[in-house]
Amino acid sequence: MAFDRLLLMVCLLAAAGVATAQRSVELILTDTAGVSLPDTELFVAETARLFTTDADGSARIALPVSGPATVTVFAVGYATRQVEVNEAPDPLRLVLQPLSLNLSSVTIVAETRRREALTRLRAVEGTAIYAGRKTEVVSLDALTVNQATNQARQIYGEVSGLNIYENDDAGLQLNIGGRGLDPNRSASFNTRQNGYDISADVLGYPESYYTPPAEALERVEVVRGAASLQYGTQFGGLVNFKFREPERTRPVSLVSRQTVGSNALFTSFNSLSGQLGPVGYYGFYNFKRGDGFRPNSDFQSHNAFLHLDWSPAFLPGTKISAEYTYLDYLAQQPGGLTDAQFYRDPFSSNRQRNWFAVDWKLYNLSVAHRFSARTNFSLNLFGLDAGRRAVGFRTNRVSQTEDLDAPRDLLIGRFQNYGAEARLLHRYRIGQQEAIALIGAKVYRANNSAVQGPGTAAGDADFGLATDRFPSYPNQSDFTFPNRNLAVFGEHIFYLSDRLSITPGARYEYIRTESRGSYRRFDFDLAGNPIRDETFSDDRVFARNLLLLGVGLSYRQREGQEWFANFSENYRSVTFNDIRTVNPSFQVDPNIRDESGYTADAGFRGRHGRWSYTANVFAIRYGNRLGEVLTPELRTDANGEEVETGRIVRRRGNIGAAFLYGVESLLEWRVLEPPVGADGSSPYYLTAFANTSVTDSRYTESEIAGVSGNEVEFIPRLNAKAGLRFGYGNLLGSLQYSVLSRQYTDASNALQDRADNQSGIVGSIPAYGVADLSLSYRWRFVTLESGVNNLTNEVYFTRRATGYPGPGIIPSAPRTYYLTVAFTLPAGK
Repeated sequence: MAFDRLLLMVCLLAAAGVATAQRSVELILTDTAGVSLPDTELFVAETARLFTTDADGSARIALPVSGPATVTVFAVGYATRQVEVNEAPDPLRLVLQPLSLNLSSVTIVAETRRREALTRLRAVEGTAIYAGRKTEVVSLDALTVNQATNQARQIYGEVSGLNIYENDDAGLQLNIGGRGLDPNRSASFNTRQNGYDISADVLGYPESYYTPPAEALERVEVVRGAASLQYGTQFGGLVNFKFREPERTRPVSLVSRQTVGSNALFTSFNSLSGQLGPVGYYGFYNFKRGDGFRPNSDFQSHNAFLHLDWSPAFLPGTKISAEYTYLDYLAQQPGGLTDAQFYRDPFSSNRQRNWFAVDWKLYNLSVAHRFSARTNFSLNLFGLDAGRRAVGFRTNRVSQTEDLDAPRDLLIGRFQNYGAEARLLHRYRIGQQEAIALIGAKVYRANNSAVQGPGTAAGDADFGLATDRFPSYPNQSDFTFPNRNLAVFGEHIFYLSDRLSITPGARYEYIRTESRGSYRRFDFDLAGNPIRDETFSDDRVFARNLLLLGVGLSYRQREGQEWFANFSENYRSVTFNDIRTVNPSFQVDPNIRDESGYTADAGFRGRHGRWSYTANVFAIRYGNRLGEVLTPELRTDANGEEVETGRIVRRRGNIGAAFLYGVESLLEWRVLEPPVGADGSSPYYLTAFANTSVTDSRYTESEIAGVSGNEVEFIPRLNAKAGLRFGYGNLLGSLQYSVLSRQYTDASNALQDRADNQSGIVGSIPAYGVADLSLSYRWRFVTLESGVNNLTNEVYFTRRATGYPGPGIIPSAPRTYYLTVAFTLPAGK
């Protein structure tokens, strides 16, 4: 099989040899004072391709095979320039004139900019290749949404097919999945911040307890499953949070945003940014607190970030950056509900001793170097020192009244990992053909630990072990997970013509996951007294070598229109941490195995007049898909044999093979679009969008009775969002409605039982629809924002938790309000 895939790769590379020859020229852009102009866009009309200058103001652009090329240069604050390039010197130097007008008076009509809320990544960005991929870029400044609480369904409203868990009304954690992937802590995506990993353990425990605040973000990049070749093996793809850059035009810039809202919500976001000589900086502090929309759900959070960058004069073309992120939050968790409890009082709580705490410290040092106009290099050194602690009373009988004298279940996890990722991107010619090659490597090492045992019987946030007081507590274990990973990857863009490109790629992975530790097992008599106490060592080593292949195609039919297709193999490793955690709500198959399969996309995107559109079909093939199914509970007897207890529980393991497919589309119509002034302003605008995903899925084979032919869990057949973005003068607004059809939560396709008054864990999630309204008004340096989330006060839920923050149904927030006062100094930034 590996030989066949290598042969396919060789054939793809050979096919590129018949490509039509191309020409290229390097352009160097400066202003009238000779200062380089980075991040300047250059559009070649004949090929409909867009290029961007690097940090030193240079860019190499591809020209048509023959004849002149019309190049249009766009730079903020400078007059647009159009030049005809044919037999030009290499490099060609262009000087842009700054915009300046002598006016007797100025009247500001509006500050509304024609900025798109959702764009896509270019074929090449920095030292990364995205040609032929489905990519989505959310621009935060183009949105009028509730950023203070990271309102995910608004922020990601135009990203197709995302399924979102809504656990709280503060946005402390982001829980997104897509195309049948479990949304829990976004564990099916490779989550990154400014290009480096932020999850607990990319391989052994890929859950993200930390989510950057939306108020600090410039954009969010989403790359679907074909991202596996550059960013890791996850089926979901990549989510990369890009922070705001330092304000380069002044030494100090201040943004202060204070928000109050329903349920005693208060958030304070304050950032400083600027350029001091060769050093740029950006930093923020974000505080959140609130009581939550249910009893026993108060929270408090502290989040800070600092970015420093330096472009040394003695190292031209080099930029060195350092970043530090700090997060600490404590939240009380009201627990889950049964179906009967939810429909009787959806905002009640029967748990008052459940607490959850997170501490997160991220470190990053990056070096970007430009060897020449054709060769770029980047190096990221990153580390994580973090932990999460959870203590509470949890049982599979969610309706059980809490015993205030009983010990609580305590889970303590520590995550310490570090790694390095290097990338080299080179533009060159094969004969006369322009080509782009990327090669990279990643080394990653994680040393995680997990302790489970009895917590205290107190009601406060006490995360201390109480083994001395409760020695026979049944769930006790102590493990370390030293994981290792080495990856080498490469992709290559071959331009077969001015319009057609092919991008083959490959990734080699060496993964070694280990489990070292022990757990205790107690046997009790009929009166509940312990009669046997045994300690078992459980040391495992699992090493594997993988080769993942993929290819992308891109065809630009005309200016602004592109057809794309891609195929990529995927892989997801088993987490020993999940295996060893004892949960009374479900059991884990000890013989659980890795998932493997592939993802594929094909579609088109573009714009015509006032319309922008994207439509694609996708398919995902899973082998050994991990999931949960209802099964008789098993217990090991005194003879070491597994026997049924007579209870039905959820069992997590490899359910079988599954196939998912569907159609995704985004249609945007600029209904009202008056002429835009020279300052980027217009008196009014109105834009409508519709984001629709229709997905079907089936388990194609399974050794578990009653599963084959069932639908895959976490997939609503219809996932649609529609909305309006509007503005008049300095008043901006947005109205959005989201609707999701029914979805199953286990492979058994168990239906909802509204009369269930025991667990709340078993059953489907009913269809629901939610509306949100947001408004913003700016006057000089002050901005007022307000809005209503869940405008119609829909009573609904998005998840059935088998562990924390449940178990049971986790209700979503009712109608809530917020008001933000923001100051930006100096004004006009």
